[in-house]
Parts: sequence; C-alpha cells; structure tokens
Amino acid sequence: EERRVSEPSNAYDFGQIINALNANKDKAACADLLTVTDPKTLPVLLSNKLEGEILLIFIQSLKHYIAGKDPGLAYQHLFYLSKAERFKVVLALLSKNEKEEVQQLFDLLSESQSDQYSLEDLESLEKVYEL
Repeated sequence: EERRVSEPSNAYDFGQIINALNANKDKAACADLLTVTDPKTLPVLLSNKLEGEILLIFIQSLKHYIAGKDPGLAYQHLFYLSKAERFKVVLALLSKNEKEEVQQLFDLLSESQSDQYSLEDLESLEKVYEL
C-alpha cells in the first residue's frame, strides 16, 4: 500500500501538509500522515496551530481509516492531540455535531481491543475531551 505522505521533519512542514490536506478535505491522505507520524511528536509538530478544522479532520481520519485497523495508534494520537497547545480552546468551540463525531471515535475504540490502552484509559481520555 503506497503512502502518499512522508513523515514531516518539523512543525513548518507539518503545518504545510495539514493545510493542504484540510483544503482538499483529504481524509485518506491525512490518515497516511497520522500513520507515519509518531503520536508523541504531535504537540511539537502542531505547535500553536491547532484549529477546529484540523482537530476535526484528524478525528475523521482516525475514525474512518485508522481505528478499525490499529485502535492503539488511534488512541495514542487522541492522547497526544489532547496535549497540544490550544487543545482546550479548540475543544470548547466544537459544535454539538462535531462533538458527536469525537464520541463516535471513542465508541469505536471502546469496542476494539488493544494492548495500548485499557477501558479505564479510554474513559479518562474521554473526560479530557469533555464527552
């Protein structure tokens, strides 16, 4: 399976890729980006650039392309996304429908088994996402 995206080396490159993917609403390519990006590096790569649209395309990409195949990776991304600068601000601005999308991703993850997280981990992360 060919990857359309290579791992970004810095916040600037990451931002450029994210903006392009977001402009095209390319969730499949965004999933590729999230697959090649180490979740631990997300807060640094996002820098202070987290926006609602970006959070949403991440959530949608995780939900549609990653959670089913690799729930552990999806969990890790959700976990480190919550450590990003502006996370609380962006979260507060999500609409009811957008929050429902986040909830659906958590529901998917709770139905999956992974050695990366327990149900308790998932529940405490849900609280961080204010669900």
